[in-house]
Amino acid sequence: MGQADARILNDPAPIRDAATVIVLRDAATRPRVLMGQRGKDAAFMPSKFVFPGGAVDVVDADIPFARPLRPDCLSRLSDGGADANALMAAGVRELWEETGLLLGTRDARAADITAPRGWRGYLATGHLPDGEAMEYVFRAITPPGRPRRFDARFFLVEDSALGSDADDFSGAEDELNHLQWIPLDEVRGFDMPFITEVVLAELAARVEGRATPGVPFFDNSTEESRFRRL
Repeated sequence: MGQADARILNDPAPIRDAATVIVLRDAATRPRVLMGQRGKDAAFMPSKFVFPGGAVDVVDADIPFARPLRPDCLSRLSDGGADANALMAAGVRELWEETGLLLGTRDARAADITAPRGWRGYLATGHLPDGEAMEYVFRAITPPGRPRRFDARFFLVEDSALGSDADDFSGAEDELNHLQWIPLDEVRGFDMPFITEVVLAELAARVEGRATPGVPFFDNSTEESRFRRL
């Protein structure tokens, strides 16, 4: 075992699967993304502007989809043993909790599900997550030595896929403050984590039609940071 591997094994923070949702608006005119500011006392990335997202919960794996995941997303997400459905469901749930925005499709099956904690309000709307609406666009693992570490998958959705008013954040919980649609040409003026800046650069390339094929992967699972494409 190398020295770097030993440090990873001794890192007190386990790596948890997580999902982040990038909601894009006005892509053909002046692209904007939905972001909010984490509280100053948050244990992870305090006071930073981020996309909605969070860790996968056990119950996320039990939520059915109105439409299945795209085949390309499913194959890339499943590589390495991850539960693709749980990851994407977690993104839908976190978006609902942190912004009050509904991502999904009406489905009669929602009424027959005994809703687990975290999903009760969402399922009560009569919707189920829509795998067709979500595109897997980025993956990043939090570096060692941080108080919390995540293996985060980022999903891109268009605001047209929302089942609620894109400007109505009244149902949001209090984890993110100052929720707003930020133009891509202004977002650099906000205080963001480094990885969010990297993701935004990739998003800008995608919007402008100059993105490299594949899903970028910022791998910090060890002390040596690696960047590759899946």
